[in-house]
Amino acid sequence: MTYIPNTDANRKSIMDAIGISSVDELLTVIPQEVRLTHPLHLPPALSELELQDLMGELADQNMAADKAISFVGGGMYDHFIPSAIKHLTGRSEFLTSYTPYQPEVSQGTLQGIYEFQSMICELTGLEVANASMYDGASAAAEAMMMACAVKRCNRVVVAGSMHPHYTHTIHTYAHGPGITVETIPCPEGKLDPEQLQAHLVDQAACVLIQHPNFFGHLEAMAEIEKMVHSAGALLVMAVDPISLGLIKPPGEYGADIAVGEGQSLGNQVSFGGPALGFFAAKERFVRRMPGRIAGQTIDQKGQRGFVLTLQAREQHIRRDKATSNICTSQQLNALMATIYMAMMGKTGLQKAADLCLQKSHYAADRIAELPGYSLRFNTPFFKEFVIQTPGDAAHIVHQLAGQHILAGVSLGCFPQFKMDDCLLIAVTERRTKAQIDRFVDALGHII
Repeated sequence: MTYIPNTDANRKSIMDAIGISSVDELLTVIPQEVRLTHPLHLPPALSELELQDLMGELADQNMAADKAISFVGGGMYDHFIPSAIKHLTGRSEFLTSYTPYQPEVSQGTLQGIYEFQSMICELTGLEVANASMYDGASAAAEAMMMACAVKRCNRVVVAGSMHPHYTHTIHTYAHGPGITVETIPCPEGKLDPEQLQAHLVDQAACVLIQHPNFFGHLEAMAEIEKMVHSAGALLVMAVDPISLGLIKPPGEYGADIAVGEGQSLGNQVSFGGPALGFFAAKERFVRRMPGRIAGQTIDQKGQRGFVLTLQAREQHIRRDKATSNICTSQQLNALMATIYMAMMGKTGLQKAADLCLQKSHYAADRIAELPGYSLRFNTPFFKEFVIQTPGDAAHIVHQLAGQHILAGVSLGCFPQFKMDDCLLIAVTERRTKAQIDRFVDALGHII
């Protein structure tokens, strides 16, 4: 590469070569109303030492989950992370890994993907799984796209109790191909099967439902599954992987596709990302699945090996012909999840899920005893629940942050729910009885 000094003469020479008289001509595709018409008011440049000090001061203004008592959920959870995960994934061969296009030099990465897929199949009770998706929301949207392709139908039904971020992503994906997305309101915190039945009168490609749902509640999955399949639609379930230590997996409910957010499996909260989505399905849909699939094979010497399989090249170079436009995976994050599942095992995952269940119900019972506080819904829940507060929930979150308590998610952040006085609280296995009691005491003293 040849370095060309940034001089007036050189800039003019380049502009003459490409046929423009000014740099502004390169920007004609940008609407005038969104262009900056005045210089940026930037402070003076800093030395590296000064910049490090400034960035440190700015970082100290944030409150990390590991520096506080966190009851925040809503999709990202403060679960225990074994120290071995950071040690193993910090190795250079993993930390810098990306797309394993050359299997002969990528056996470790490919085996990691294969093991991840195998564990997700066992966790969800379904036959096939792919390499990790971007996150739970994109996995749900890809499931919708796959269902529409399988059923040759451009109408889907979504439970209003699904995470709003998932719903927004589904609508974004649906806009281009013209898919109609019908959302069923859930004012009681869970899907009403009778309302679902009314939406299944017309043909639908699939029904997307979260279990446990955004509010932490358990849906009537056995009844819903019968309705969905009787109407000829596919059932797509979004699940919390930790809950599957106690709750029946999607495969046992008869789900056709299972998706979810895998952050709970050994990944840091990290201010909301990056994370990973998982995607599993019945075997007959394997050629319609998005993303990567790693397979096990035998080489010329009869030795076990791993390769990417069942994926057309169109996934990467011919977007209009592709099954999906997701061409990468969150492999490092998926490796963290793989190590976590291997270390925890079946009994460890069951124990973590049971602790979440017991501790969240203890916290809910204690908070509901406080004057002015009550459970918003009378519905079974897993590790997350909604509390109606005596005032604005956002005010409570702000007040308790000063005591290094992250009180939860104010549902006022989601105007569609119209629950400004409600707090979504998550209690994981990391919270101790003393921490929960301190949280309850702090809520009782809020003015």
